[in-house]
Amino acid sequence: MDRRLQLALVLLVPVAVLLAMIAVDFGIGGPGRGRDYVLRVELPPAGGRIGLPKVQGPPDASRPLVVLDPGHGGHDPGAGTGDLKEKMLTLQLAEALRDALLENGGIRVALTRDDDRYLMLAERSSIARRLKADLFLSIHADSVDNDGARGASVYTLSERGTNEVAARMAARENGADEVNGVRLSMTSDTVGNILLDLSQRETQINSEQFARLILREIGGRMRLHDPDVQSAAFAVLKSPDLPSVLFESGYISNPDDAAFLSSDKGREIFAQVLAQAIRVYFARRTGV
Repeated sequence: MDRRLQLALVLLVPVAVLLAMIAVDFGIGGPGRGRDYVLRVELPPAGGRIGLPKVQGPPDASRPLVVLDPGHGGHDPGAGTGDLKEKMLTLQLAEALRDALLENGGIRVALTRDDDRYLMLAERSSIARRLKADLFLSIHADSVDNDGARGASVYTLSERGTNEVAARMAARENGADEVNGVRLSMTSDTVGNILLDLSQRETQINSEQFARLILREIGGRMRLHDPDVQSAAFAVLKSPDLPSVLFESGYISNPDDAAFLSSDKGREIFAQVLAQAIRVYFARRTGV
């Protein structure tokens, strides 16, 4: 090979490599800026606290307060395919329930999120505790690989789940605190606040009472997948001093359930059922 050609190659190859790296960095022909190969999530600063949502309803602080928690949000869509995603369905259901409660008065209501934002599981229960809520209801929609399963289920907390299906469901929901497979962690203060004290039986008893009221009020108005109260180790329910229930409103993977829950009539029935269960629960405890 001609010596001049060899010298030219020695000089030009590094330049070519540098230009290729610049091209990749600016999104020309490969992953880089402007591409979605890496998921970036805005997290609160270390040691910081997210702001509290607005409490709606009567201005009297002695009135009972229920915090509604629409599951998932932001980069975490939850279950569902196509246009129907769990994160938006749960928000719509929570808003319908909030409106039904406010319409009849007497109960204060707050939503952990009222838009498409991401909240860590510990933040959701922390919001309810910081607001000094009397009841916490987390709203979800289930999913399986086949479309045969359908119907709602009601869950309370237990370190030992009702069955293997409940355990798998809890593991899936608890996995919402992961980004790109990396487990997210809260500050030590927040973690300390959510440590479960199973010795506080009153909280668990109240949670189970509310769960049974939901099943009673459904009374054939919504299809049930499990006719009895289920239990699993849902991280979002681990508030030692706050009665907490997770409601799987149906199977978003089932066409009939998905159509019902996303319809105006379905949301109305959902809101009526849950609102009545909440009212009866507080009536028994406070006389509202």
